[in-house]
Amino acid sequence: MLDFKEMMAALQGTAYFQWIKGEGLPLVEGLGLEDIRQVQLSPWRRTGGKGAFIHLYGMEGLTGMYVGEIPSGGALEPEKHLYEEVIFIFEGNGATEVWQEGQKKQMFEWGKWSLFAPPLNSWHRLINGGREPVKFLAVTNAPLIMDLYRNGDFVFNCPYTFAERYGGEESYFNVTNKRYRKGLIALWETNFISDIGSADLEAAEEKGAAVLITQFEIAANCLIGHISQWPAGRYHKAHYHGPGATLIGLQSKGYVLLWSKDLGLRPYQNGHGDEVVELRWGEGGIYCPPGGWFHQHFNTGNGAARHLAIRFGGRIHPTGFSIAAKRHDDGVLVPIKKGGTLIDYEDEDPEIRRRFEATLKKEGVACSMPHVAYA
Repeated sequence: MLDFKEMMAALQGTAYFQWIKGEGLPLVEGLGLEDIRQVQLSPWRRTGGKGAFIHLYGMEGLTGMYVGEIPSGGALEPEKHLYEEVIFIFEGNGATEVWQEGQKKQMFEWGKWSLFAPPLNSWHRLINGGREPVKFLAVTNAPLIMDLYRNGDFVFNCPYTFAERYGGEESYFNVTNKRYRKGLIALWETNFISDIGSADLEAAEEKGAAVLITQFEIAANCLIGHISQWPAGRYHKAHYHGPGATLIGLQSKGYVLLWSKDLGLRPYQNGHGDEVVELRWGEGGIYCPPGGWFHQHFNTGNGAARHLAIRFGGRIHPTGFSIAAKRHDDGVLVPIKKGGTLIDYEDEDPEIRRRFEATLKKEGVACSMPHVAYA
């Protein structure tokens, strides 16, 4: 198993972590957090709001994260940067101004559970439109960019305009209905999602019984994401991929199992049950599986579970390291026995189903999993 503390110590020497230290904010670490809304924030001089950095061990230097807060009636300082950023609003409502150097400002409004991404290196400013503080989560690829350039002034003050990504189009932040399938996954090209909780999703039975998933491609980013939903009393099939994918619990409650692929498809049966990590999640819970670790999502609540994932793995602007980690584009949807990185129900450790059924019994929730004949 990875020595996460040793890895964290080594990461302190990177340009990204040196930059974090210079920002003067708290840094919270772990495999996951039960409720990111409870993270203690400190004044953030550079942005004019409050914030705290989050490092989940599974990010492994590819993605970064912070929680931000905008005071009642206030706004953050305008900024631009050379890293991609996806912003999810946990609480509050307001608006964002976006513009390119020398061009007019464009504004769009958002509320609780809205999601958007400022176009790369465009000026943007977040404004609180309500009487309560706005709290949001941002996932970035800043670790990659900071470690490559090692120059904060260049990252935040580069004059180049990426006009091919954003040219001030009036409809840029309109919610679109541009949906289609590519390979085995349902895609949605949109630069703004008004409410993650009510967004329509498509069937993805490859990932599990009655699982729904839609992948959103946003702001011409490499950093994208997906929304998933599955019924009460059910769970996903286990799978693995590369590092850096953050998952956020939105509805219902449950747990996730994580174990290194080195422990095999059936870790309990192989005598490695003590190395399987179980993390609980509910609304506001987050976790990030380390690269090459199987992970499996379980719903133990009374209603449908909904997750938001922010990650690499775009189909429009793919990254080589993401494809390689899951073997091919559809790797996480294809069983290992067919060249992918997913464990079919009949190939999983029987102890996984037994433990799930026992947990549901304690919760008073009926198990609705289909019958399985183990291989």
